[in-house]
Amino acid sequence: MQPPTPPKTGPGWARKRVVVPSAFGLFFIGVITGSAGSSGVETASSAGPGPKATVTVTAEPKQADKSDDKPAEPKEKAKPSAEDSGEEAPVPNFAGMGLQSAQDAAQAKGFYGLSSHDSLGRGRLQALDRDWKVCSQNIKAGKTVATESKLDFGAVKLEEDCSVNDEGPLEAGGSKMPNLAGKSVKAARGALDSGVSVTVTDAAEDRMVLVESNWKVCTQTPSPGTELKGQPAEITAVKFEEDCP
Repeated sequence: MQPPTPPKTGPGWARKRVVVPSAFGLFFIGVITGSAGSSGVETASSAGPGPKATVTVTAEPKQADKSDDKPAEPKEKAKPSAEDSGEEAPVPNFAGMGLQSAQDAAQAKGFYGLSSHDSLGRGRLQALDRDWKVCSQNIKAGKTVATESKLDFGAVKLEEDCSVNDEGPLEAGGSKMPNLAGKSVKAARGALDSGVSVTVTDAAEDRMVLVESNWKVCTQTPSPGTELKGQPAEITAVKFEEDCP
């Protein structure tokens, strides 16, 4: 049996001619495919700038201020005070009350013009109202007066007795020397013109007169009623619980 005869492959130049057309065909197919793909898809580098989106914002109409629509309201008028309204009230009896309590009671009745003084005429200030008591009042208890009236209380310290006659602040003597005997040195100094030079000495011992409201006048120069023409004044004094020599 004879072996099969191999197929004829042809001459070598024919094989080369087949290879060349095949390579050229592959290249041509690739070009066509690339052109077809690029025709449908635009690359980022070749694409031109797209149209910009336009956003339209419509402003809302401004609402009118409500305060402009309303008429201005008139300001509330201040309530008339007791002084403006002419209110009246009976004056209570404050005698024997503590000074602070008397002031509170007066205000509760509508009296706000209040003052006080040393009923013994010593010119002491009522620094702590609770340490003082009322001896007298300038408006009689039970009298009906306008609440704008000023109430003045004569007072002494809690441990002191009220005097029979209220010795209010010593009145200035004007151009004449007032009678200072028995008055506190503080009250005596206040009764003289501020330009008068005053010398105060202890009538009993050689003590310094420091708190002048605690000392009373024993003697004075010039004498009461003397015309004052700028001359200095001299006063001797002792403490209130002491007797003048």
